[in-house]
Amino acid sequence: MAAGARVDLPHWFDQTRFGAYQVRAVLLCFLVTTFDGFDTQAIAFTGPALAQALGVGPRGLAPIITAGVAGMALGAVLFGPLGDRYGRRVAVLLATAVFGLFSLLTARAVSVEQLMVLRFLTGIGMGGAAPNVYTLASEFSPNRHRGLVMLLAGLGLPVGAILGGLIAGRVIPAWGWQGVFVIGGVAPLLALPILMATFPESPYYLARRDLQATLRRMLVRVSPTAPPPPDSVFTLPEAPTRAGAAALLAPELRRNTLAIWGTYFFNWVAWFGLVLWIPSVLTAAGLPKEQAGLATVTLNGAALVFMLPLAWLLPRLPVRRVILLLLAGAVLVSLALAAATAGTSANWSLAFALVGLSGLFVGGPQIALNYLAVSIYPTAVRASGVGWAIGMGRLGTVAGGAAGGLVLADYGARGFFLALAVPLLLAGLAALLVRGADRAGTGDKIGH
Repeated sequence: MAAGARVDLPHWFDQTRFGAYQVRAVLLCFLVTTFDGFDTQAIAFTGPALAQALGVGPRGLAPIITAGVAGMALGAVLFGPLGDRYGRRVAVLLATAVFGLFSLLTARAVSVEQLMVLRFLTGIGMGGAAPNVYTLASEFSPNRHRGLVMLLAGLGLPVGAILGGLIAGRVIPAWGWQGVFVIGGVAPLLALPILMATFPESPYYLARRDLQATLRRMLVRVSPTAPPPPDSVFTLPEAPTRAGAAALLAPELRRNTLAIWGTYFFNWVAWFGLVLWIPSVLTAAGLPKEQAGLATVTLNGAALVFMLPLAWLLPRLPVRRVILLLLAGAVLVSLALAAATAGTSANWSLAFALVGLSGLFVGGPQIALNYLAVSIYPTAVRASGVGWAIGMGRLGTVAGGAAGGLVLADYGARGFFLALAVPLLLAGLAALLVRGADRAGTGDKIGH
């Protein structure tokens, strides 16, 4: 290691103006999550057309949806540690290539079995990108802006879903359901050379690997007007530890890890059950198929609008209390949706307004949980911590994706929304077990 003054890297970022280089890094993360969001929800807005083409109902679509989210769960668990060991940049680029390629190949599927395999492989890439994107964005940010920066990096997920819902309405009548997957594959593959040329490595990863010369060159670009001294040695406050589940379940982290896993799991059961099935649910309640895609746009558009002020406020708020309030609101909205879609004369204006509120109350904990997970884990296991938490959430999407079709087939739209309240209540109970979380919004570490 070179001789010189030792500088705490997180403190350096806290004292540095958020400049153009960091903005570019966040925008590149946003681009990746936009592709991810489009491909993740492609199965939702192609669902009615796929069901008609394959001659199946909700039960027939459920294995395809379940395979995709199972791949996401595996991808999150695999790519989080990969990012810790080999760099966030490598993990993000590889994940993008995987989900782009297999989304494109999905357009050639001709059977339920082929769709299941290809959606599983696509899901591995989609699940692998998220933990590394969130972690990298957070590590480029000063603590005072971290909540907003993480939101902006992740905003591509609802933006991609909104674009997909709008595009699908034009593409499916002209090209069939296959056209959506062609777009979902071609776009990230065309962008991959640009990402390879411009996507940055995590500064924390460079510090952990003691790549001081590379790190200093990056920090000069981050702060060209106040560059670090050439002989500075940048350090991290935590000693490197073994990455993986064993480190996350060490005594000082175990309680919070298990509690966060539970909150992620049950919240994602509800959220992905909703986003993957909402067009089919409202169609079952009597909404014309031509308008069902607007439910996806409404849900994700509202989430986009509501989450901006939420992320801005998160660093100043007790995060666990925010999560609990959002989950309580989500239960009430689910019960109201059950009432609004009951009977033969659903109130569609009210139903769509409540779907929009679901974007805040059911989707809002996603942002708060990501911020909380990044806040509580040491740098050496941060991507692993976020990756395993998202992986547990992805397991929830498997349950939500599979159960959503079964509940809809057996109990209809009203039963679907009543059932949605159950995992939301369980997520709230898990969040109550997180220790010391009400200080996480200030950047304090908990569980130490």
